Amino acid sequence: MTAANVHDTHELFPLVDSVPAVRMPSGQRRFRPAKVHGDKAYASRKNRLGLRLRGIAPRIAHPGVESKERLGRYRWVVERTLAWKNQLRRLRVRDERRDDVHFGFLVLGCCVMLLRRLCPDIC
Repeated sequence: MTAANVHDTHELFPLVDSVPAVRMPSGQRRFRPAKVHGDKAYASRKNRLGLRLRGIAPRIAHPGVESKERLGRYRWVVERTLAWKNQLRRLRVRDERRDDVHFGFLVLGCCVMLLRRLCPDIC
């Protein structure tokens, strides 16, 4: 967790480095994702080089060259999930001072979203 006025690009590499190993059906486990999709805010040489050094293909739109519509095919999944999270009033704006309390409500909210997705007739 960071302060509200910290840009998202400062958390790109800690987020990528904290991704757990993914179990593949056959072969070895992958330790990093194969590619990362990002919008134009992440379009810097530092971010692209850092991702390439980690063996990750950056799929980041170049400002002034590529349109934002190209990344829209994958972005809707994130936007939909954030919209589901914003339906939970407690998570819309962070009011708690303690990180562990906010994280607990976030996990509980993710459980509610999963339950709504798997069993829509219950909720």
